[in-house]
Amino acid sequence: MKKIALLFLVLSVSLMGIAQVKNKTTATTKTVAAKKTVATTPTKTATKTVAKVKPSKETRVRITTDMGIITIKLYDSTPLHRDNFIKLVKQGFYDSLMFHRVIPEFMIQGGDPTSKDAPAGTMLGAGGGDMQRIPAEFVKSYIHKKGALAAARDGNPEKASSACQFYIVDGKIPTDEEFNSLKDRVGLTYTPEQREIYKTIGGTPFLDMNYTVFGEVVSGLDVISRIAEVPKDGNNRPYTDLRMKIEIVK
Repeated sequence: MKKIALLFLVLSVSLMGIAQVKNKTTATTKTVAAKKTVATTPTKTATKTVAKVKPSKETRVRITTDMGIITIKLYDSTPLHRDNFIKLVKQGFYDSLMFHRVIPEFMIQGGDPTSKDAPAGTMLGAGGGDMQRIPAEFVKSYIHKKGALAAARDGNPEKASSACQFYIVDGKIPTDEEFNSLKDRVGLTYTPEQREIYKTIGGTPFLDMNYTVFGEVVSGLDVISRIAEVPKDGNNRPYTDLRMKIEIVK
């Protein structure tokens, strides 16, 4: 299978101020690079596959990192992503993997299985490409606010998600001009409540309805920012390995 270049098909060097890397699963800003698993700026109106399930108590997971603990609740309205993530967590898939791509005011990304034993300086982001993609589950009420948990993906036209790579939004406060631009370019509109959330805690609205959001941080937002700010190389890989352990909260 094609390699997954994590999150967002390299959104734009000008927005993020970073070089885009070929075949990398990454979150990006504006230009969608082919064969890349990355979160990118929406260029077309995303196919909206809204999955509905009966209300239930949302599952929570705890991500223990070298810089603190992040607790996340998984949304029941994205059952394919929820169940896949829970399955991998129970298998211990994520244990000792790294946050291999970190960009302040954007996101922190992890879940590349090749990161477990990767030598220092190795470019990461293509792992997991041999795993079956997860169909997109876009829910308009789930936005890329700070702390949103979302699935990375490559440039497949269905916008199906990586089976294992994910990112957590750090983000920044968007301007009114940015909101207006999203409406003009891709038809994205927001409720007053959603705009207030973005204006209060920030996020990455240009990724909305383009990458599947399937959870949100309920504690540990400060940990996201600390991870995003660590020194890193030209591929946005931290110089010091930042490993994770994920478990279901009982």
